[in-house]
Amino acid sequence: MSQMDFGNSTALCDDRLRSMFEDGIDGWSVGAITVRVRYSRGADFSGTCFYADRRIYINLGRHLKFPYKLATNLAKVQVVRRGWRRPLVTIETRDGYELAMFIFMHELYHLLVKRARRNTRQKESMCDRFAARYLVDHFGAPIRDNNNHPIPRESWNFQDLDGFVAAARDKRRKVKAARTPLPPKTIVETGQQLLFSD
Repeated sequence: MSQMDFGNSTALCDDRLRSMFEDGIDGWSVGAITVRVRYSRGADFSGTCFYADRRIYINLGRHLKFPYKLATNLAKVQVVRRGWRRPLVTIETRDGYELAMFIFMHELYHLLVKRARRNTRQKESMCDRFAARYLVDHFGAPIRDNNNHPIPRESWNFQDLDGFVAAARDKRRKVKAARTPLPPKTIVETGQQLLFSD
């Protein structure tokens, strides 16, 4: 069973964040993992995974306002005359918790790829899809194209992500089923739309 050494220096609730991250790793064998959540030095966000000692760093911009549209690598690459391009696809995070969760799940998939003894190069799109799938299934996060139109799930969720890292699954436990997403109005009514203050 995985153990988490958790630390948070942001205004987000420690217990809530830790619980969310523990739910995210449930069913996966990652061993003892260290997770740190902190404010960035200016960037909107960033994340880092260190394989050797299984450390994940999540950096969040103190200045962010929500809902926040996060540009992703979810779309399939399209071949054009002089190369290729990837259409813009965004996922909307309603608060700092959802953004932190996206970053955590993205970095977790990097770790799962390593734990499954797969090639770790060029996995950003797979990591984004793994994280986006989690946010859609657990929080009802909307995914849209560059015209702000919803896009069908099959256009971005087309890989067997769990199968690719099946060797990193905790054989003693099953991955938890998705929860029913909270309706957007619940977040607004509870005053959690703006979590960061200057």
